[in-house]
Amino acid sequence: MGTVRHILQKKGHDVLSINPDATVYQALEQMVAQDVGALLVVNEGRFVGIFTERDYARKVILKGKASRQTLVREIMSEHPASVTPDDTVENCMKLMTQKYIRHLPVMEGNKLVGLVSIGDIVKYIIEEQKFIIDNLEHYITGT
Repeated sequence: MGTVRHILQKKGHDVLSINPDATVYQALEQMVAQDVGALLVVNEGRFVGIFTERDYARKVILKGKASRQTLVREIMSEHPASVTPDDTVENCMKLMTQKYIRHLPVMEGNKLVGLVSIGDIVKYIIEEQKFIIDNLEHYITGT
C-alpha cells in the first residue's frame, strides 16, 4: 500500500484555502467555483482549520444562521484530523472511516503541504489495483 506522499506526487501540493474572516457565503462561492467539498482555513499563512459542506449543513442551515453574515471562523472545524506525507493510504482510510470525514489536511511538522480527499484515496487504490492486475496478466501470459 502506498503513502500520502505518492498521492501528492500525482495530485500536487496545491490547496484551496480561505481566510477565517471571510463569510460562509464567500466560502461556498469558492467551493462551487472550484467544484470542491472543503476549503482549508488559513490565517496569515497558518493553517487553523477546515470548512466543509458538512459544517455548512450542520452549523448554518440547521441552526437558522445566515451564510452572508456568518464568518467561516464561527463554524469551521478547528484542529481537524490530519496526516503526514509518510502515512499510508490504509491509515487514511481507517482515519476517514473512524472519524466520518472525507478530507485530510497533510502536515509536515507545522507546515501545511497538501490535502487528500476520499476521492483521491479511491483513485489511488484503483490505479494501484490496475497496475497489479496488469503485471499479473503479463506474468501469466509471458508477454
